[in-house]
Amino acid sequence: MIVAFIDSMRATGVAVESICRVLREQGCQIAARTYRAWRSHRPAAARTESDAHTVNNIRDIAWCTDEHGRKKLTPTGLYGREKMRAELHRTTMPGVSFGAVDRAMRTLGLEGVRRHKKIRTTIPAADGIRAGDLVARDFSAEAPNTLWVTDFTYVGTRSGWVYVAFIIDVFSRRIIAWHASTSKEVSLVMIPLRMALNEREREGHPVTAGTLIHHSDAGSQYTSHTLTGRLELDDIAASIGSVGDAYDNALMESANGLYKTECIGTTVFHSGPYETLSDVEFATAGWVHWYNTTRLHSAIGLVPPIEYEHTHYTELATTR
Repeated sequence: MIVAFIDSMRATGVAVESICRVLREQGCQIAARTYRAWRSHRPAAARTESDAHTVNNIRDIAWCTDEHGRKKLTPTGLYGREKMRAELHRTTMPGVSFGAVDRAMRTLGLEGVRRHKKIRTTIPAADGIRAGDLVARDFSAEAPNTLWVTDFTYVGTRSGWVYVAFIIDVFSRRIIAWHASTSKEVSLVMIPLRMALNEREREGHPVTAGTLIHHSDAGSQYTSHTLTGRLELDDIAASIGSVGDAYDNALMESANGLYKTECIGTTVFHSGPYETLSDVEFATAGWVHWYNTTRLHSAIGLVPPIEYEHTHYTELATTR
């Protein structure tokens, strides 16, 4: 039907390239060579057909239609080439090439989001309890609940600053707990700790006393007597990196960067400006759910964190 339409327009004197360009702007992907192949009764080149198939598959996962009938970018639309190719490979197009994904993303105007520079938020306390660095920049773990990293970042809203704290299990890169607040008091970091411990208990994989390291930067909240006392009570080893050195908590710094870029910096998880704490909580909840259940992570083999944990516990059960 499309090539027949081009044929009719061409009969009026319009150039094929011009017709195809207008069609692509309207979302109908067709190349001039495809039309000419049809005119000469030759089948389109295999790569042309493959590229069109790739474009259609990426379009289907990169956009959706909202309740008002408007097209909206999905979280998958934030992917760069590597993760987009991995997503297609594990879902609709096994074996798809990087080149096909590259060409399709250029056609659709997708290039993946890029992170911004981080602004320093770590402020050391003069009278806090400073634990040693037990991690030494080795962000690896052999099992869940052996190394958690934590930090908080900030979001500007029209009603003031909102601070968001996260706890991540290094083994699976899963965000176990998070908390948003308009205050930087110690409760900002205490609440997600309690939530993380309760979540692991609820899932049937409680933290074993004496096996978990809780790693953070040297912010006053993390060196406070309240937090260090709770860690000691639960037999969790406190670990603190140096002040002003992002590499000492690099994994968490990276996660904060993803959060600011993928969640706060786009309209995927919140359509308008951030007015209040509730807006930030709504967007963060959506991003964390996607991050844990769907987002592909290169550090764990391009699978989502919860899937990675599920595979671990399944294999563990079969070997017992």
